[in-house]
Amino acid sequence: MSQEAGKYAGKTIVVTGSGKDKGLGQGILQAFADEGANCVVSDLTIDAEAEAVAEDLRARGARVATIACDVSKAADCQALVAKTLEHFGSLDVFVNNAGIGFKMKPLLEVDTADEWDQVIAVNLSGAFYGTQAAARAMVEKGEGGRIINIASQAAKTGFPHLPAYVSSKHGMVGLTRASAVELGAHGITVNAVCPNHVTTGLGAKQNEYFSKLLGFETVEDYLANMSAKNPMGRPGLPSDTAAACLWLASDEAFYVTGEALNVSGGEEMH
Repeated sequence: MSQEAGKYAGKTIVVTGSGKDKGLGQGILQAFADEGANCVVSDLTIDAEAEAVAEDLRARGARVATIACDVSKAADCQALVAKTLEHFGSLDVFVNNAGIGFKMKPLLEVDTADEWDQVIAVNLSGAFYGTQAAARAMVEKGEGGRIINIASQAAKTGFPHLPAYVSSKHGMVGLTRASAVELGAHGITVNAVCPNHVTTGLGAKQNEYFSKLLGFETVEDYLANMSAKNPMGRPGLPSDTAAACLWLASDEAFYVTGEALNVSGGEEMH
């Protein structure tokens, strides 16, 4: 589809943590690129993998910028927004996707500085810094906007050996609701998407860890069991989360804000 013809032609989307191949961030950007949006690929570093993500988006016809950002630093998030505005002149959709989910350890063995502080700093504080920086720019422009937080099924349900991750994702839902209350007057909606397990690079590490923890002989057996328990018969895909983001960013979803939308094939229903 040409840039001019897409639903998001002329719009600019930033997705943090989007520099990984087959990651949720890439999947979200691909969906918006196919609908004509300008895309900002952002990750902790812009390495060869992130550049490849950007090239894929360009091949889809999108205008693309790559901007490094450590979301655990407020100044980096402010710079990300400023550089986006310099590059494209607008910021319409901001997706807080960057996250750490690979630090798995029993509650009683969690190290405060490593497993706890770092996960909270990226997953929750990073979402706050990104929300604040994006919202300031959107308020100043005065044309509204969309902020979408990529939470998790772990924002609704507890899981073993992931105390910091579960806590951060529950907190992200609270941040979503608090932000929505204040930003609605500016025409800015804030929503969260809560996917179930998706086998991204991060998800693959979880597969290996939990298949052993739960006593499965192989990762394949673990995934088969996961699929059998899901009403739709499979784990999630990046495209499932991307489709939800496309809708939440649309004019049709303008009256939807402060929600934590399950995208789990029926695995999560509250």
